[in-house]
Amino acid sequence: MNDYLEKVRQGSTRVIARMITAVENDENAAHDVTSALYAHTGTAHIIGVTGPPGCGKSTLVNELAKRFNDKGKTVAIVAVDPSSPFTGGALLGDRVRMSDIAGREGVYIRSMASRGTLGGLAHATSSAIKILDASGYEIILVETVGAGQVEVDIASVAHTIVVVEAPGSGDEVQSIKAGILEIADILVVNKVDRPSSLQTVRVLEMMLQIGRQPVSGHHTPLSGAGSLQIEEDVKSFEEWQIPVLQTIAVEGEGVVDLVNKLIEHHEYLVETGELFQRELQRSRLEIERLLQNQIIKRSRQSILAEQRDNFVTAVARREMDPYTAAEQLFEMANNHVS
Repeated sequence: MNDYLEKVRQGSTRVIARMITAVENDENAAHDVTSALYAHTGTAHIIGVTGPPGCGKSTLVNELAKRFNDKGKTVAIVAVDPSSPFTGGALLGDRVRMSDIAGREGVYIRSMASRGTLGGLAHATSSAIKILDASGYEIILVETVGAGQVEVDIASVAHTIVVVEAPGSGDEVQSIKAGILEIADILVVNKVDRPSSLQTVRVLEMMLQIGRQPVSGHHTPLSGAGSLQIEEDVKSFEEWQIPVLQTIAVEGEGVVDLVNKLIEHHEYLVETGELFQRELQRSRLEIERLLQNQIIKRSRQSILAEQRDNFVTAVARREMDPYTAAEQLFEMANNHVS
């Protein structure tokens, strides 16, 4: 294992691929790999790209990777694809569309199957990002699965979030309702060669003017220990103004402006101290998720299936409410461990 981990640190793409496959398929491997590599993470700029199907995310990510790579940056792409209904694996559509950059020096592409996970990410996306971060990639682009209007999980893994919309689909209104815009650091209207593009840009700019006060935890300072001093330090800085950029990704138009804005946002995060605030938020969410998984795992191991079924039956017959059932099952699991 130590030899493999050292090769990951050295940037061996073959070993990186094996490690990501291991963390996808084995929870224990994810634990061991993350524990060994975590001290070497934290240097990459993680950029999330989300938006509805057909808005051109993959093409835009492809162009972003080219531009960053042209600037001498090493770039890794994690493209979360829909799962095959037959094998459970990624359908690899994103990797096919990015085939023109697959052979570039300093560019690594990995497709991951969503495997039914909601929120736009695969369950092992966070571990894969850590592996790529520890291996020295400077820019990590994470493209969500493109399921529609519920892909807000990207806020728990990325530093900068790009929300992509396409003109004429009405999805900008759906995104507003679903909260997608609340996680955006940069808005991009792609395919602006379409006739209705100006209207889409105006709608998004109008909604940004209406909701200038951030309401999402992604944009607000964290409360609790460790964040108070940081909050005091950032008061002298102006709040980040979310831009609405226009691109035609298939022709590369507007992509340079987007790259420059991404660099500007990362500098803003570093200078204001908000980068560490987001690290606090990401760490809190990840620990809570892992804690929930441990609790569920413990309950399944310590409580017989027949006992759980008895509680389920009692709830279904209205002999017990679900809160009481959950509390009693939790107590049974704790008593079994103690």
